[in-house]
Amino acid sequence: MAEEPAAPSPSQSTSSSASPLGHSVIPIVNKLQDIFAQLGSQSTIELPQVAVVGSQSSGKSSVLEALVGRDFLPRGSEICTRRPLVLQLLQTKRKPDGTEEEYGEFLHLPGKRFHDFSEIRREIEAETDKEAGGNKGVIDKQIRLKIFSPNVLDITLVDLPGLTKVPVGDQPSDIEARIRTMIMSYIKIPSCLILAVSPANADLANSDALQMAGMADPDGHRTIGVITKLDIMDRGTDARNLLLGKVIPLRLGYVGVVNRSQEDIILNRSVKDALVAEEKFFRSRPVYNGLADRCGIPQLAKKLNQILVQHIKAVLPGLKSRISSALVSVAKEHASYGEITESKAGQGALLLNILSKYSEAFSSMVEGKNEEMSTAELSGGARIHYIFQSIFVKSLEVCLF
Repeated sequence: MAEEPAAPSPSQSTSSSASPLGHSVIPIVNKLQDIFAQLGSQSTIELPQVAVVGSQSSGKSSVLEALVGRDFLPRGSEICTRRPLVLQLLQTKRKPDGTEEEYGEFLHLPGKRFHDFSEIRREIEAETDKEAGGNKGVIDKQIRLKIFSPNVLDITLVDLPGLTKVPVGDQPSDIEARIRTMIMSYIKIPSCLILAVSPANADLANSDALQMAGMADPDGHRTIGVITKLDIMDRGTDARNLLLGKVIPLRLGYVGVVNRSQEDIILNRSVKDALVAEEKFFRSRPVYNGLADRCGIPQLAKKLNQILVQHIKAVLPGLKSRISSALVSVAKEHASYGEITESKAGQGALLLNILSKYSEAFSSMVEGKNEEMSTAELSGGARIHYIFQSIFVKSLEVCLF
């Protein structure tokens, strides 16, 4: 029997058609995201990215691992993604001798390279347990991971917790509402593309991912559909009409993929072997003839890369304007502090000047002399007086009597 050809990686299949612009604009946006992530809530500038949305066990993790070509995400039968994972894929060149280097870096561990992808999984699990606890808790504090590899295309994805109905472990009774609120906080932003992942063996009309995407993006300009688990559909059925958008239309269309099963994962079947099986599956199904651009992980990688680049180009003018305005504002604030010097004496004088200005501003606020004080409500000293004379006094009366 002839040996099956090796399945091409996403970058090998699409490098000739992937946008060269992606190699320049996507890494720049990634750097901005890293800077803004360190600023926390102080940043008000929204950057383009792709949010991955789907119900628990919809196949989100399998899709992400297939895009990378390696196993690196926590696995299990219960909820695994308990913190948003910002995944930045960066394509690198192979070495002159033909060898390739693949590694990951976490923003919270600068300079440390993870060449063993099982260590990446353990670090994700450790960081998740550190912030969310070890008993299925979910929080909205990001983990940021960069993966450098010649086998990926430049894409930035945010893996969000899967939608779940029944709380487990330390999860609160309103866990579904909390996860929906978390997801909506990402996908409602106009600069965010939505990757809505839905399994083919369930009714698409009941898809949680498409339902939430429809709420955040009613016109469908930002939503890309992914249909997973095509190989376990009921006999006699197929996903052709789903992929053609005849059931629930999406402007950016759908891509169908074949996931590794839980048995494959238990038996340590590699992602590369799964890509070979996926390619064989689509070649052996005549019903998917003519849908080559809508089938398989390589096509999904190509589509995401191209759409993300076009999306960045569309929002770039507004993004540049907002960053320029922020720079001007920060420069004015910086100048107001005085000239920065290298000498300790000069730095001490500068610090004293800043403290003096803060003290003056605080005093004027308490005395009601600050020009920025609101005239629509009590503030400053008047507010403090009201609290002591009204709220505090009433509280004492309740305690005494």
